[in-house]
Amino acid sequence: MSLSKIKHIVLVLSGKGGVGKSSVTTQLALSLSLAGHSVGVLDVDLTGPSIPRMFGIEDAKVTQAPGGWLPITVHDADQTTGIGSLRVMSLGFLLPRRGDAVVWRGPKKTAMVRQFLSDVFWDELDFLLIDTPPGTSDEHISLAETLLQKARQDQLAGAVVVTTPQAVATADVRKELNFCTKTGIKVIGVIENMSGFICPNCSECTNIFMSGGGEVMANDFGVRFLGRVPIDPQFLVLIETGETPRYPEGTEVNGQDISTPAQEPDADGTVKKTALLVYKYQDCSLASIFKSMTAEVISAAQQTSSG
Repeated sequence: MSLSKIKHIVLVLSGKGGVGKSSVTTQLALSLSLAGHSVGVLDVDLTGPSIPRMFGIEDAKVTQAPGGWLPITVHDADQTTGIGSLRVMSLGFLLPRRGDAVVWRGPKKTAMVRQFLSDVFWDELDFLLIDTPPGTSDEHISLAETLLQKARQDQLAGAVVVTTPQAVATADVRKELNFCTKTGIKVIGVIENMSGFICPNCSECTNIFMSGGGEVMANDFGVRFLGRVPIDPQFLVLIETGETPRYPEGTEVNGQDISTPAQEPDADGTVKKTALLVYKYQDCSLASIFKSMTAEVISAAQQTSSG
């Protein structure tokens, strides 16, 4: 059983698409790794597998092993810097071409989810993050049933639910919270994503999509509110180009000055991109925000395993 050596399993859910669920999953994984934990990310968003792109490993090929697959290594553990290992598995690695559509009926999707949970050789992990499709579909039902049947009670830490501040998003997430209640999955907390916009040219952080809807919804359901995450174009630059995030003088996020001096280019006029993604992410404004959220997730997981 591929889940047997995993300490904590965390689902990342959203009520609708486009709220940045995969971005949140990616940053939780990087934050957990920076905290010294070994992390796996399982992408079960079968029709829109974006996790390989988020980690810059789209061209990687999965190795077939007797009875299953070996996940892709994003980076190994480094005792010198204290980071934990990070590995990823996604249907995106199994498609012949990046743009290939997955046109499957429900039973085939269900079978694929179950195969991912049983046939990926994770070995020992502190945390397995499962990036799910939006909504409450066949994949969710199969995922919940399989985890509740085959994972130990102390392994399933619960779900992190992602929303945006607008009423249309929070209304859909209410359905996701009800799904967790009906399936017996604990809700670790709610993250309000896209709550503000960090201008790349000045020091302003503006609430272009309103703010506070996620917190109100979390309070209504009596679940923990993990925090707000603004839109940061520098994070997108990091993911798309590999360049280290940089901020103009005076930029503040959550009362903290995150401005950074311009990086000196090399002799050929380019900026070095050789460092691992996890190290570059430390210079992103969102890293400090996710550090506190990650601490909440770790605490909730430890309570589950000890209780």
